[in-house]
Amino acid sequence: MNLQMSDLDGGVAREDRVGALWRVYRERLLAFVRGRVESSDAAEDILQEAFIKIHKSLHTLRNSERLESWMYQIVRNAVIDHYRSRKVFDELPQDLAAPSPDEEARARQEIGTCIAPMIESLPPAYGEALKLSEIDGLKQKVVAEKLGLSLSGAKSRVQRGRAMVGDMLSDCCRFERDHRGTVTGYEPRDFDCSACG
Repeated sequence: MNLQMSDLDGGVAREDRVGALWRVYRERLLAFVRGRVESSDAAEDILQEAFIKIHKSLHTLRNSERLESWMYQIVRNAVIDHYRSRKVFDELPQDLAAPSPDEEARARQEIGTCIAPMIESLPPAYGEALKLSEIDGLKQKVVAEKLGLSLSGAKSRVQRGRAMVGDMLSDCCRFERDHRGTVTGYEPRDFDCSACG
């Protein structure tokens, strides 16, 4: 038996129309889904999700003669969404677990104590620009004014100073970073490193 929207109209509430569709098409649509997924439970879940979408979208169907193909398309899309959303998650070993926020904060604080002596060891032109920008928190335009430089000259000194400190840090330590590049931990390369002062 195939239904048309005209068979369902006539003052019938949308919930009743969807119920009628469910009774007529459920087994056929379920067989369609079962032929495309690995388990009966997954097929039932996918069909339930598809009928929720059918219920919400029934008012958008313009051509009632296309009711059945329209429902099959929604069910087909639900199967596709099921496969798109599947991801295999294996539990990580304990030694690969993400560091806690406290460990990350501690690592950044310890690294931060090394930066000030490194800035002090830079040539004065770069050290002063970097200190004003990074330690004192001044905007680079203000740094330029204080040092009597053009804005591009101040930016250049700050960038060069950052690069020099970055090189010193890399010579001193190996860093662990998260997917955003944020430092989450470190390990000294040489326990007698004198770069930190």
